Amino acid sequence: MANTSSRTLRLLSLLQTHRYWPGTELAARLEVSVRTLRRDVDRLRELGYPVEAQRGVDGGYQLAPGAALPPLVVDDEEAVALVVGLQAATQGAVEGIAESSVRALAKVVQVMPARLRRRVDALRAMTVPAAWGSSADAGVDPAVLTTVALACRDNERLRFAYTAAGGRESGRHVEPHRLVALGHRWYLAAYDLDRHDWRRFRVDRLSAPETTGARFRPRELPAADAAEFVRAGLESQANPYRVEAVLEAPAEAVRERIGRWSTVEEAGATRCRVRMTTDSLDWPIMALGMTGARFRVLAPPELRTRLHEWGDRFGAA
Repeated sequence: MANTSSRTLRLLSLLQTHRYWPGTELAARLEVSVRTLRRDVDRLRELGYPVEAQRGVDGGYQLAPGAALPPLVVDDEEAVALVVGLQAATQGAVEGIAESSVRALAKVVQVMPARLRRRVDALRAMTVPAAWGSSADAGVDPAVLTTVALACRDNERLRFAYTAAGGRESGRHVEPHRLVALGHRWYLAAYDLDRHDWRRFRVDRLSAPETTGARFRPRELPAADAAEFVRAGLESQANPYRVEAVLEAPAEAVRERIGRWSTVEEAGATRCRVRMTTDSLDWPIMALGMTGARFRVLAPPELRTRLHEWGDRFGAA
C-alpha cells in the first residue's frame, strides 16, 4: 500500500479524471478499504478540495465544480501533453488565444516540480514549431518526446530503434539537434554517427530512446534551421504531394498565417500563389482554410477531390 501522502495525491488525480466514481471502484483502484477511502476523502476536504459524497449502496464521490478549486494534479504524461497543447496555441493555431496561452504556459511551468519542469522546458526549447496544428501523432509516446528533447538540449548522444518506411528496423546512434513539429507529425533532425550524415527521423517510428552520457559539440546543420531541413527531406521523397494554390489575398497577410511551412509568392496586389509539400492532403486543407481567403487549387488533382469530400461532410453537418 502506498503511503498516506502519495495515496492522497493518487486519489485526487483519479477524482479529476472522472465526473463520478463509485466508492467501491475507487477503493479498489487505490487498493484500500472503503473505510480508508473515507479518511482519505476527509483529508482532501481539509486541504480545501470540494469532494462531494453520495451515500447508499451505489454511493460514490466526485469533485464539485467551483472557482475556489485548488491547483490540479497532473502526472508526467499529462504535464507533457498540456505543455505541447499550450505551445501549439501560442503559435497561433487557434486565432485569438495566443496571448492567453503564453500566460497559461508560463504559469503551468512555474508551478511544476523541478524534475517535471526540466522535462517540459527541454521539450519547449528543443522544438521548432513549423506548422499549424503542431501536435504529436496519437502514436507518439510523451516519454519518447521528452527523452529526445532532453538529449537535444543537453547535447547528449542518443541511441534508439528505428523502423523505416519500408518496415526495415535498425539501431541508430545519433547526435540529436532539434525536434520539429511539422503538420501532423513530429520529426527529429540529427547527425547519424554510423552513416556520417544528417538524417530526419519520424518520432512515431522511433522507440526505446536511451541517452549514452556522451556529450558532443553541435555540428552545423546543412540548412537555415531544423524546420527547413525537415521540409527539404519531405520534398525529396519519392511520392509526396506538391500542393499549389492561388489565394485571393495579399501575400504578406497569407505569410503571417501559414508562411512558416509554405512558400508564398506575390501574384498581384491582392493575390498570391502558395506552394507546399506534404505526405497528407488533410492538413493543407486546414491551412488554406485558416487563411480566411478564397482560393483555387492548381495541383494536385487529388486535393480537389479531397476538398469536395470535406465540403460534403461539412454541408451535411
